[in-house]
Amino acid sequence: NGPNTEHVAMSTETASARFGDLDLWPTQEAMAAMLEGQLAAAAAVGPAMAALAAAAEAAADRLRPGDGRLVYAGAGTSGRIAVQDGVELGPTFGWPRGRCVYALAGGEAALMASVEGAEDDAGAGVAAMADAAVNAADVAIVAAASGATPFAVAALREAGARGALTIGVSCNPGAPLLAGADHPILLDTGAEVLAGSTRMKAGTAQKIALNLLSTAIMVRLGHVYRGLMVGMTPSNAKLRVRGASIVAAAAGIEAEAGAALLEAAGGNIKRAVLMAKGLSAADADALLAACGHNLRVALAHAAQ
Repeated sequence: NGPNTEHVAMSTETASARFGDLDLWPTQEAMAAMLEGQLAAAAAVGPAMAALAAAAEAAADRLRPGDGRLVYAGAGTSGRIAVQDGVELGPTFGWPRGRCVYALAGGEAALMASVEGAEDDAGAGVAAMADAAVNAADVAIVAAASGATPFAVAALREAGARGALTIGVSCNPGAPLLAGADHPILLDTGAEVLAGSTRMKAGTAQKIALNLLSTAIMVRLGHVYRGLMVGMTPSNAKLRVRGASIVAAAAGIEAEAGAALLEAAGGNIKRAVLMAKGLSAADADALLAACGHNLRVALAHAAQ
């Protein structure tokens, strides 16, 4: 359970001579350097686009047939970013809460405070995958800026050993996390303005990459239609207004009619759009189920 003995040259830990006197710089100049780093972080995602697209397509293929889950794992900043990505899939796309699993070094307490030493516990990474009964239907997304964090590396390897599709996200070339992943995602962000502070460039790049990855997975699974969040859960007043406008836009009807249909459909946007085409709620549900809950496919069948 001790620290990982695998050696990897960590560019994220390198101190840049350029910023040796950062504490003496005028505040605005120091912040401008930090902003420059953030822009560089976004640019670092570009070379990973092909790998991200391949990972998204493979993940969608793995998840489409049944009840497979997205398993998010990591430690520290990377783990918290991973958890945030998963949590937002429910309200944005209607992804069921039960189809997301979170394995954060140090447990839920680590979301709100640093849990020292938790990231060094490789055994806990293995146990987290075992406790969640990770299997071949699942997709494990494991993020670690260093790519050598024992908890994260062990979690990814255990998930892979259990048959899950594994996606590793790291900011260091040659990292063990990348070597062990079915789909390695390298975000080569290099040295930080503050040496080793991977909540900065590395964190931003990971956030962008996970946003792209999970959104692309949801697009491929049919939770987006005509650029609209048709899987969204309208769980508050603002989202009910948005949901009604989505129904209206997708069905080609007036906003008031969209609102009425959304209410009649129990808040289910896809059901409401099909009801606008003359289907009953039950028939809409049956058609969606037959079409893998892909609204575009269901609409094409409804028009026949």
